[in-house]
Amino acid sequence: MEVKTYGLICPITKACELLESRWTIPILAEIWSGSSRFNDIRRGVGNISSALLSKRLKEMQANGLIERVDDPATGGVEYVRTEMAVALEPTLNSMAVWAQRFIDADVAVSDTNIAALIWKLRRSVIATELPQRRVVMRFHFSDPNLDFDTCWLLAQPGSEVELCTSVPDFDVDLFVETTVKSISAILMARSTVSREVDEGRLFLSGDARIIKSIGKWLRESDYADIEGIATV
Repeated sequence: MEVKTYGLICPITKACELLESRWTIPILAEIWSGSSRFNDIRRGVGNISSALLSKRLKEMQANGLIERVDDPATGGVEYVRTEMAVALEPTLNSMAVWAQRFIDADVAVSDTNIAALIWKLRRSVIATELPQRRVVMRFHFSDPNLDFDTCWLLAQPGSEVELCTSVPDFDVDLFVETTVKSISAILMARSTVSREVDEGRLFLSGDARIIKSIGKWLRESDYADIEGIATV
């Protein structure tokens, strides 16, 4: 990719020239969060086409930010951060702290992509804090004009939490009626489960033990303890 430079003698602007192409930082953040395969990165980033993600990954590889690792035995491909990208962690952390403190909460949780949200929701469930049996949770979002409005999370001992967008052939243990904004606010530590319930934006029904222990099995944001965080 040919980058149009700012023409300034400034290290900050030189960093911008490398990083500010749309989706570059979200892709880096998603790989940092643990995704390494193409489809997982796309689910985590959300509103990006496969063609554009492929283009960005190639550009990031050419710029030295990521490395493509091919497995000849399986035909699989993984993308991992280089030392150059890992060195950005303190900067990305500082950006996140700044955002939690200074970006208005309503702005921070608006326009969330539903696919990216439920992928993050899946990753936020701590299966070991749930009853050690199969647990099925149904989330229904009341927002209009969503690509889909219902998903199921399936947790089983010794396995990663599974995400389903079609009805699984199991009884549901927890029913959640909510909105995209409400769950986004909880996952971003801009609100809490109890506050969303009290305000009538979140309704929980089903297994009382699972409902009571939601503060244990739903992981807080890594940036939940920021001093002065702006809440909804």
